[in-house]
Amino acid sequence: MIKVLLYPLSWLYGMVIWFRNRAFDLNILKSTEFELPVISLGNITVGGTGKTPHVEYLVDLLSRKFIVATLSRGYKRKTNGFYYVEQNATVAEVGDEPLQIKSKFPEVTVSVCENRVKGVEKLLLAENGKIPDVILLDDAFQHRKIIPGLNILLIDYNRQIKEDKLLPLGRLREGVSQMRRANIIIFTKCPKEVTPIMRRVLQLDVGLRPYQKLYFTVLDYQKLEPVFSAKKLGEDFYNDKTYSAIVVTGVASPKLIHRYLEKLTERIEPVIFRDHHNFSKEDIVLIMKKYDELFSGKKIIITTEKDAIRLREMEDLPEKFKNVLYSLPVKVQFLEGDGKSFDNNILNYVEENKSNFELHKRKGKVNA
Repeated sequence: MIKVLLYPLSWLYGMVIWFRNRAFDLNILKSTEFELPVISLGNITVGGTGKTPHVEYLVDLLSRKFIVATLSRGYKRKTNGFYYVEQNATVAEVGDEPLQIKSKFPEVTVSVCENRVKGVEKLLLAENGKIPDVILLDDAFQHRKIIPGLNILLIDYNRQIKEDKLLPLGRLREGVSQMRRANIIIFTKCPKEVTPIMRRVLQLDVGLRPYQKLYFTVLDYQKLEPVFSAKKLGEDFYNDKTYSAIVVTGVASPKLIHRYLEKLTERIEPVIFRDHHNFSKEDIVLIMKKYDELFSGKKIIITTEKDAIRLREMEDLPEKFKNVLYSLPVKVQFLEGDGKSFDNNILNYVEENKSNFELHKRKGKVNA
């Protein structure tokens, strides 16, 4: 019954999005193209594609050779306008994901602005003393007011979009035909092996075009890190399967996390909140109650890196909670040699277009 009611809303939403995209295609709505390399990364569905680890992969790759800046809107922040993200910033000021990126890459320029065009213009003013060689637009596949040099689209391998529906009936932000705007398509959260036949099937599913490249990545979970204490877990956690864990998540899709931790622990007890959840004292009481109820000699609380960012800001947390709280870092890994091809594709694009940008700047100085 609910689906029947959602069909008209989904159709209406689809029409609005179609007209919007058509207006950009016909240049009725204007897009801005910048001289320097701009890479956009986003998805065509609502949440859960592993976007932040892929942004971090790009930051790590590019910052070895170039001056990198990232620009996000700062989802759910309580401020407006352009902000440079500093390590001592709060989630309320800049959002959790930009703060997470800054904590991992303190030397990289991380910024937020709901108006991406103004955000790029501010970055080019280099008020922090760093003129970027390349700008990464985070979660910007639908942000058509900027024309990126490279457009990267992420699709969750476990939640195929070919039979999905537009919001609010399904999870699609826009029609699957808009995948044509991507230069690179990455299937994320893949199993450790994707057969050649399955690769071919997925190429057909997304209607891969000659100018598009297709890659596959897996989530590579790292060793747990203490959030507050300096006490790391011993190797017995990874080898003996003697621990039980309360697993606290405020992310869009926690199933893979649960599946991974089930292999390492005697038992897990999930405590699931909505994506970008702001934790309250009542939440901590609930978590500790479940922790105390675990009948296990060895037990801990595990959360995601993004949730740990928000939990660190809470005041008056019980010492018992802080002493047993660990975060689960995650990186992305490309399958079957895809990483070298992807890296070269990204680095070559930036190198070539960085040269054009520097030439443009020199010409500007001469003309001035």
